[in-house]
Amino acid sequence: MRLWIDMGDAGEIRMQIAGPSRGVANNGTSPATAAPPTMSERVQWWAVVLVNIVFLLGGQSVASFLGRIYYDQGGGSLWMATVVQSCGTPLAIPLLLYFRRRPRSTAVTRPPLLKISAIYAGLGVLLAADNLMYSYALLYLSLSTYSLICATQLSFNAVFSYFLNKEKFTALILNSVVLLTFSAALVGVSHGSDGTNSSVPEGKFPLGFALTLTASALFSLILSLMQLTFDKVLKSDTFYDVVEMQFWSNTAAAVVSVAGLFISGEWSSLDGEMDGYKKGKVAYGMTLAWTAISWQLATVGMMGLVAAVSSLFTNVISTVGLPLSPIVAVIFFGDQMDGVKVLAMLIGVWGFLSYIYQHYLDDAKVKKILAERLADDDEHQTVKLNTE
Repeated sequence: MRLWIDMGDAGEIRMQIAGPSRGVANNGTSPATAAPPTMSERVQWWAVVLVNIVFLLGGQSVASFLGRIYYDQGGGSLWMATVVQSCGTPLAIPLLLYFRRRPRSTAVTRPPLLKISAIYAGLGVLLAADNLMYSYALLYLSLSTYSLICATQLSFNAVFSYFLNKEKFTALILNSVVLLTFSAALVGVSHGSDGTNSSVPEGKFPLGFALTLTASALFSLILSLMQLTFDKVLKSDTFYDVVEMQFWSNTAAAVVSVAGLFISGEWSSLDGEMDGYKKGKVAYGMTLAWTAISWQLATVGMMGLVAAVSSLFTNVISTVGLPLSPIVAVIFFGDQMDGVKVLAMLIGVWGFLSYIYQHYLDDAKVKKILAERLADDDEHQTVKLNTE
């Protein structure tokens, strides 16, 4: 259920309050004539959103933390670090089997298999490339620096959402984009202060910075393309659709990553890498396993938020961990947190709050319009009863 509201010259704008489907109401009516969401439906929707937020933030934070530990404890295979970001897809099979038994809405026409397969394969290739760049970036940068640069995802996604998903570009969102870009620029020009106890290679900061920035842009593009797929191709955002996209796109990414692992020849050094792991073979296996599980939870949360709200909102939520990651990196990895990094973090938080405030204003506007519409309906019903 989505609430659509006609806002004059702005045209018909979708205000995402709650709902199980895109563009089609539960009774098959058009969005413009769909009934307003009930309180129970709104609470249910918010519960789903909150669960996805927990999955995204928890999975993303744990996966980044374990990824840095993998390198620090003796892991060095970039392709293995890439594989674990997408190889946890079998975890989604029970969910696919369970939700496939549920009846699907007859108002939604399933797109051709060849078309949807090509889309999932394309998303998978992009995900594999993005995962590889993130693997290099996490190797070449300290966790605190890596986290601060990743916040630029919001800036890139605001631009992609404007062109691909027709998102509004308000003054507050523009302010957020500028601040987050400035925050990343501060980190980029102060690379000499990137001190850490982690095993970060010397002289690799420029490459790490460029790869993180490129990966952030590509990740934002992927989110916008996912939203475009839900809106224009699937025309549905049920939990089954979310899990299906997560499963097949990540399966494609895993296939590409495993192929890269064998083509590069890194697979032949994995036995030696396991033997040389500082914490032992069991810790090596557990680190990779829990990294894979964490990334899958993050992916389910990410796609769930894209389907339920928008790609831009998803990126905003993913940057919530911005103030925490540098602090965690200082405590556990001995990262140096100088004045420039603190300033960059504060500017990034300011940019994040600017976007959150814009969402607050949008939500308040929708609630006001909804209240007025309900009041008009009540008045209309009263007049009708009186005339009868």
